[in-house]
Amino acid sequence: MHTIQVRTAQNVFIHYPVASIGDRMIGYLLDTLILVLYYTGLIAIIIQTNLEETWVLIVLGVLPYLFYRLAFEIFMNGQTPGKRAMKTQVVRLDGSPPTVGNYIIRWLFALVEFSISSGVIAILTILITGKGQRLGDLVGGTAVVKLIPQEEITSRDVFVSSEQSYQPTFSQVMALNERDIELIQQALEVNRIHDNPKPMLMAAERVKSLLGIQTDMPTIKFLYTIIKDFNHFASR
Repeated sequence: MHTIQVRTAQNVFIHYPVASIGDRMIGYLLDTLILVLYYTGLIAIIIQTNLEETWVLIVLGVLPYLFYRLAFEIFMNGQTPGKRAMKTQVVRLDGSPPTVGNYIIRWLFALVEFSISSGVIAILTILITGKGQRLGDLVGGTAVVKLIPQEEITSRDVFVSSEQSYQPTFSQVMALNERDIELIQQALEVNRIHDNPKPMLMAAERVKSLLGIQTDMPTIKFLYTIIKDFNHFASR
């Protein structure tokens, strides 16, 4: 399962799974249903009031259709009513909150994707990309995640004291030195800030080779465990 780390207001990184196609489609359909209900009510009002002013019809009829999703994502922190119901949210790949520019890019590409192919291009792109991104996400540097915490990493998870009853996972870590740990931390920072996993992956492979470790643990969790284990032994 692909995950993306998101930074909370407390500067804690939580890993969320990428939203599934099903979640995104249901969220989209819920938003569409809201628009349908809105226009049903609008048509009833127009008929009853004999509203004919062109500019009013444009404001009430065209603008909500065009800007519904953009406006909600901007003012609801990356969510529309449909996304909120499905517990999904737009985030940046570096974990920081999306900017208005990010939302506008997603919106502009959505107009093209859905007008040309009725969403087929978007679905295919989501399935093909490794992080569930449609074209607007790829260009805007965003993704849509499912708000179910998978892993939370805080300073307590990394720095431990000798008084804690912590059981290290990899006793081989004492073959490393402080410079090695510093490089691992830098690799993790490059991945977090610049969404560049290559240094992190290289660091993980180097550590596994050096220490003779074989594990299926996710790369980020593995490296943080190495740091935590090292700090545990070093503090004794």
